[in-house]
Amino acid sequence: LQKGEGFNIVVPTGNFGNILAGFYAKQMGIPIRRFVCASNQNNVLTDFIQTGVYNRKRAFYTTTSPSMDILISSNLERLLYHLYDGDTSAVSALMQQLAETGRYEISDSARQRLQKLFFGGFCNDDQTAATIRKLFNNDGYLCDTHTAVAAKVFEDYRAQTGDMTPAVIVSTASPYKFAKSVLMAIDDDAKPQTEFEMTDRLAAVTKTTVPAALSDLKSRPVLHTACCDKTQMAAFIQQSLGL
Repeated sequence: LQKGEGFNIVVPTGNFGNILAGFYAKQMGIPIRRFVCASNQNNVLTDFIQTGVYNRKRAFYTTTSPSMDILISSNLERLLYHLYDGDTSAVSALMQQLAETGRYEISDSARQRLQKLFFGGFCNDDQTAATIRKLFNNDGYLCDTHTAVAAKVFEDYRAQTGDMTPAVIVSTASPYKFAKSVLMAIDDDAKPQTEFEMTDRLAAVTKTTVPAALSDLKSRPVLHTACCDKTQMAAFIQQSLGL
């Protein structure tokens, strides 16, 4: 990139936080041309960007990229404020519709502004695993599940749009945070083991180093041992707080 040259940003997101930070960076003068919003199978943001309709009334999936397993993206409200030129009444009405009906639809002008800046795409767990494998085998780059979602959606974006603008793919986590999913993606001989065992195997197979904060966990004492059924959670919290 040359100084001042525009570029795109690709962000794996569920709650719309990191990608919103990029939007604010653009507002402050960073020459970002377009934002590629990458989702997993919980693709409520993809549908919103493509149609202008936000609908949380859909199936919820537990995926290998759990930080994106979200159906209500709370930070999206802040983008709506800008799409509606600071009209807080309009944004409040949309949020009220979401609370009451589970959906809302933005105006045509807001949708056009959204689609000019944002592209939405998603991939499933199988595509995520295939991307992890391909990046490691072809480029020697070991990525986590969320980063793999972003890489796959970016690949789709270029194929669909032909936009070859240089891009920054935001990598949001260490692959060792999701060692099981990453190991299963690249090691055909891997078998389900304890998290520590799979972490060690991932390091051995990829010849990479386990982050110190994780490798040190095995020797640390267990601090929290209390457990309760989800139906007893409210009472457990009250008891823990002495209420």
